Amino acid sequence: MTCAACVSHVERALTEVEGVAGASVNLAAERATVEYVPGVAAISDMRYAVEDAGYSVAAVIGEGDGSDYPSETGGLKAKCAVSLAVSAAIMALMAFPAVLDGLPFRMEFVLWALATPVQIWAARGFYASAWSAAKRFTSNMNTLIAVGTSVAYGYSAFAVVFADSALFDGRAAHTYFDASTAIIGLTLFGRFLEARAKRRASDTVRALANLRPESARVVRDGAHVDVPIEDIAVGDTILVRPGERVSADGVVTSGASSVDESMLTGESAPVEKREGSEVYAATVNGGGAFAFAATRVGRDTTLSGIIRLVEEAQGSKAPIQRLADAVSAWFVPAVIIIAAAVFAFWLALGPAPSYAAAALAAVAVLIIACPCAMGLATPTAIMVATGKGAEFGAIIRSAETLETAHRVDVVALDKTGTLTRGRPTVAAVYAPRVGEDALTALAASVERSSEHPLGAAIVERAAERGLALRDAADFRAIPGAGAVANLGETPAAIGNARLMGDLGIQIPADMRRWAERASADGAASAFVASGGEALGAIAISDVLEPQSAAAVAALNRLGVEVVMLTGDNALAASAIAERAGIDRVEAELLPSDKADFVERLQAAGKTVAMVGDGVNDAPALARADVGIAIGTGADVAMESADVTLAGGDLRGAATVIALSRAAMRVIRQNLFWAFGYN
Repeated sequence: MTCAACVSHVERALTEVEGVAGASVNLAAERATVEYVPGVAAISDMRYAVEDAGYSVAAVIGEGDGSDYPSETGGLKAKCAVSLAVSAAIMALMAFPAVLDGLPFRMEFVLWALATPVQIWAARGFYASAWSAAKRFTSNMNTLIAVGTSVAYGYSAFAVVFADSALFDGRAAHTYFDASTAIIGLTLFGRFLEARAKRRASDTVRALANLRPESARVVRDGAHVDVPIEDIAVGDTILVRPGERVSADGVVTSGASSVDESMLTGESAPVEKREGSEVYAATVNGGGAFAFAATRVGRDTTLSGIIRLVEEAQGSKAPIQRLADAVSAWFVPAVIIIAAAVFAFWLALGPAPSYAAAALAAVAVLIIACPCAMGLATPTAIMVATGKGAEFGAIIRSAETLETAHRVDVVALDKTGTLTRGRPTVAAVYAPRVGEDALTALAASVERSSEHPLGAAIVERAAERGLALRDAADFRAIPGAGAVANLGETPAAIGNARLMGDLGIQIPADMRRWAERASADGAASAFVASGGEALGAIAISDVLEPQSAAAVAALNRLGVEVVMLTGDNALAASAIAERAGIDRVEAELLPSDKADFVERLQAAGKTVAMVGDGVNDAPALARADVGIAIGTGADVAMESADVTLAGGDLRGAATVIALSRAAMRVIRQNLFWAFGYN
């Protein structure tokens, strides 16, 4: 395919096949994505339809397999080089005719002999495409090239043969073989550059597909066997040695190592893996060794899913591209009609011989008015932008999303799991009487029997510090207040001020003031008591992700307003917002409230992007103009979103908006140069 008209021709040919529900053709990717009913439509029917429309099928590619396809750059390069060399030779001979004065025939015959192979061999593709279009009573950009160069070549050949006849009435019969060969050579040069650009635009998908290892070491019947990755089955135990790539998605069953997951997440820091950790296909193992049980293989792996999403995005069409396709449907016929009118005008009113002037004027219109780049202006930019997004861990689902994102002026951020880690962490410990470690060990000994998230945070803190815990007896959780237990013969308690009051334990003024300051910072405070005496307090909060403040700053630099939406109380939300650099907070919202807030912003004329990770964010993600899901969150959130941040890095939201703005800027520049200079 060579132009936007080719896209519509192939799409129409495919959709006319019985059983084909839809077809989307991408000029830059040189692919047609077809949705069809097996048994009603067959691949052979589609292949025949494409060939009948005047095109050829290079390969049939399975969904998301990232297969390569033949390159046209080699053939174009040879034809381009020959055409331009011949054109240069013809121009040189025309500039210095004395060189051929000694020949027994006129110089024009030499020029004709040089130009003929270019017209027949190098321009063959133009003629084939134009003829195929003509058979279906349509036209394309190749029609303009074929007609224009044929007129220039045909008139020149006519002038050579009939130069001495009465047709030229004694005037010089000028030839234009230099024009026809130069036009063919320069057009082929443009096609060569386009083909190279198309190849580069699809480099990301090809590079992702090439990351998959060819084989894996699998445990079969107690023996270690190297098998092709196609033969790996769910449940297989796979061994990964230092420096090897992981061959499937799975869960580590033994061993430990650090794994480079940058190809999935864009994050360069290695991720520690131990028993129970998830690993992903094509990530690179570090210095350790481990075994894992395969949970997703082949097309079901995270990598294959990313490849599939990127290919779908690259194959989709943005609204601005559909406009270019629509223009191309009437552009070529309009140019041919204008060229015919110009020919008639000069034939009637031009200087003698009027048919020579008329032919040249018509050729000028046909050739100059040919914006071959129009068809590539949008899809090539979209392919590059979506590919770059994937490199940075931002999976953009469609070209329409990419186009919409450049208009985003408000980004709404969920708090828990998006701005914060989504799980409570011990923020600070106040233990003036017994010391931090002793207080933490005492609290963790009580909470070890609890299922409360705040208790789990204290137990995790004790484990991190390697503290020895005591056995608790008579454990009792008190909903909304805390927990009590006996540590040996000593009663112990951890909870809020109400629990302390119910137990008759006095909280010292300094401890109460410390807890109030922690609450102002958005942390929940738990008092720790033993033997009827308050010994200290522990502040627990959902910690801000390290990159959240940088992400908000990046969005602000783009001129985007940032709003936090959360179901948490206003005090805790405001504290997190302040640390993240967010000025506007909407707290204590239900899931439906988040969606309603997005709708109110849209009603005010704003283009809204929503970023979230949980089930409660799904309505707002679906309602927003651009829904961005944190890839480490719930599946339903990712299904509702237009963009998935594979590594969970919030900075990807700014990356998507910046990529969209860059892509739209390039698309507009491309369309201007495709049309404007003509």
